[in-house]
Amino acid sequence: MSASANLKPVTRPARSLHELRRTIISQIGWIACGLALLCVIGPLVDIVGVVAYHGLAAFSGKLFTATSNGVAGGLLNAIEGTFVVSLFGMLIAVPVGIGTGIYLSEYGSNRIGAVIRFLADVLTGTPSIVLGYFSYIVFVTSLGWGFSLLAAAITLAILIVPYLARITEMALRQVPVAMREAAFALGATEPTVVFKVVLPGAASGVVTGALLALAISVGETAPLIYTAGWSNFLWNGHFMNEPVGYLTYVIWTFIEQPNAQSHALAFAAAFLVMLVVLAINIGVRLILRRNTRIA
Repeated sequence: MSASANLKPVTRPARSLHELRRTIISQIGWIACGLALLCVIGPLVDIVGVVAYHGLAAFSGKLFTATSNGVAGGLLNAIEGTFVVSLFGMLIAVPVGIGTGIYLSEYGSNRIGAVIRFLADVLTGTPSIVLGYFSYIVFVTSLGWGFSLLAAAITLAILIVPYLARITEMALRQVPVAMREAAFALGATEPTVVFKVVLPGAASGVVTGALLALAISVGETAPLIYTAGWSNFLWNGHFMNEPVGYLTYVIWTFIEQPNAQSHALAFAAAFLVMLVVLAINIGVRLILRRNTRIA
């Protein structure tokens, strides 16, 4: 008789109760994670789909060439107002935010730096409508600027400076200390080290922070309601006592009107804001990917 006939079939040991329990708990965990992911993605896909469907249906040449007329017309004034308010808000916020981030990174290891970080965190957590009400009291009424571009731009700058400062600080801290030491060893002064060594080395992170701040400013509504007001006309170049239009006002107000034309404008404005924010986020992703490849 051959030796193979004497071999007995190998039987796998029965699963212990502990292993079976772990398997069941693991499967339940995966199912729960999948359901949670579906609860997050489902509404998001639904919102994006509804806004894209109705927004694209409302697109026309008049939308980009005509100003609004009550709750009808086009969105040229709102598009221009959003661009102008965000532009001037960034012009104010970028130097202040980046300068604050440089100070916190290079010289902020003291009590003043700790206070600035605390205040930045407090401002980051402050609801934007509270900031808008503060700006209304200070700029619109007390200083007599009225609803204006300047009040809106300063308010947006106050809103996004903390984000920009903290992101800039974190980006600058990622630059190796050896680069600073090498520059000092070559006889470079502190300003030279900061602006020609450290800041260029963290340029991608700083630009990322600026783009994220821009996305925040484009999507804000409450601060602008209290400071920019609303106008059916194009901006005439005045910085004070002249309200301006913006896209988020259209979304907030026109959707409550009883006619279909105002609803179409609201969806078109929402779709434009969504496209701008999407483009900014794609730009941020590309910058981060490029920075990762270089590293």
